[in-house]
Amino acid sequence: QVQLVESGGGLVQAGGSLRLSCAASGRTFNSYIMGWFRQATRKEREFVAAISWIGHSTDYTDSVKGRFTISRDNAKNTLYLQMNSLKPDDTAVYYCAAANIRGPYTTVRTTIAYDYWGQGTQVTVSS
Repeated sequence: QVQLVESGGGLVQAGGSLRLSCAASGRTFNSYIMGWFRQATRKEREFVAAISWIGHSTDYTDSVKGRFTISRDNAKNTLYLQMNSLKPDDTAVYYCAAANIRGPYTTVRTTIAYDYWGQGTQVTVSS
């Protein structure tokens, strides 16, 4: 069982930055693929970024490549998402998620693959 709690969301102007954090409970954080997803109003939840067990592999959706960076600190059981050059289209509730999938270099994009989800944190980017 893994419990996830996101923080760091807020209101920022276009071009600004935010850093999201996701604190995880449990002793096996380093054996979960971790991901960030987002859901804008009246839209489906979408993949943003994922990172493998010890961070050797990362994956990003095209719209955030070069602007967002996913990272993890397994010693602190914490996942991060550094978001730079934010755009109004980035406005959404951001969720972190954990996938119990074997493979130290594996990442995954599909929501159905993730077993545990946080409650979400709101990110609003004003124009």
